[in-house]
Amino acid sequence: MANHKSAEKRARQTERRTGVNAARRSRVRTSIKKVEEAIEAGNKKAAIDALKAAQPDIQRGAAARVIAKNAAARRVSRLNARIKSMA
Repeated sequence: MANHKSAEKRARQTERRTGVNAARRSRVRTSIKKVEEAIEAGNKKAAIDALKAAQPDIQRGAAARVIAKNAAARRVSRLNARIKSMA
């Protein structure tokens, strides 16, 4: 348990940030899942639309350091490649 005022404040801030970051991470994962579900269903139009909606969420997660910048770029790139490979 925190023994100083500054440590108590840090504990409060950490708790708040943990909640915010968990919500951001969840949003990123959900948007990626929607794109993958559209790809699995074979619906290219829906997959393109889902990727357009997911890309800002992924980039926002990278900007907030919820996921690494290169990991975000890699995920977008791989999803895009999978959509392009659809017939």
